[in-house]
Amino acid sequence: MPELPEVEVVRRGLADHVVGRRISSAELLGARVARRHLAGPADLARRVTGATVAQAARRGKYLWLVLSTGDGQVQALQMHLGMSGQLLVEAADAPDEKHLHARFQFDDDGPQLRFVDQRTFGGMALAEIGPDGLPETIAHIAPDPLDAVYDEDAVVRRLRTRHSAVKRALLDQGLVSGIGNIYADESLWRAQLHGERLASTLTGARLRAVLGHAREVMLEALGQGGTSFDALYVNVNGASGYFDRSLAAYGQEGRPCGRCGTPIRREAFMNRSSYSCPRCQPRPRGARTPRPALASRVAREVWDAD
Repeated sequence: MPELPEVEVVRRGLADHVVGRRISSAELLGARVARRHLAGPADLARRVTGATVAQAARRGKYLWLVLSTGDGQVQALQMHLGMSGQLLVEAADAPDEKHLHARFQFDDDGPQLRFVDQRTFGGMALAEIGPDGLPETIAHIAPDPLDAVYDEDAVVRRLRTRHSAVKRALLDQGLVSGIGNIYADESLWRAQLHGERLASTLTGARLRAVLGHAREVMLEALGQGGTSFDALYVNVNGASGYFDRSLAAYGQEGRPCGRCGTPIRREAFMNRSSYSCPRCQPRPRGARTPRPALASRVAREVWDAD
């Protein structure tokens, strides 16, 4: 699924093309796209019609539009991309996409906003906005490394109490958000740490290095439009990202490590795969030898359940 850099690319596209515009009509095709909105798709469409998009916001992998009704009231239209969701800015006369699930038209008669989702894991819902500016439904999600309120020292202190594998801890969205399977593997490769190392056994300096690399690699990916392994992740204009060409570990099984030349290995991890260098990132002593990783590409793409 898209991780922080990919969602941030989409957020920036929405900020450029949708913010400041008033929704004249909304059409939700089928119930699945609004399954998280308990009142159903018709209610969601009715409640957003007439609202103005005041802001496009994000925390971690969560994205939302701040909608203003003009009477001082605001609400959040949450949009989760799931594994294959796309938010596209399209001309009104453009042909409908095969997997179109929602369409928003604006009263300036400009381009529409469309939600397309092949695998239907994504969706949208309305939520109240809390005093911290977050939708109440994601108030438990921790700040991400690019967030202005991110506190690295606090994250390090919490990591040092975790008697769990450091990679598993990095994927805990209640601890630090936005890091998924791709960027966890990349940051661990840069830090020369195996993901099975217990977080509680690592020094504060080693943990700061991992977190610093996570921020660094996500900023690099953001600069290249994110990571696209296929046509499912695109920005609002339909363009793919190119950071997959710069990945050192994730998806590189059998290719030489960029540091030492040892072939990158793939191991099973939480119904996904982990990629690392056997020489630069030795498994910790006593760690359980994992079963062989699944060969299916889909197994590497299983939605990170937050």
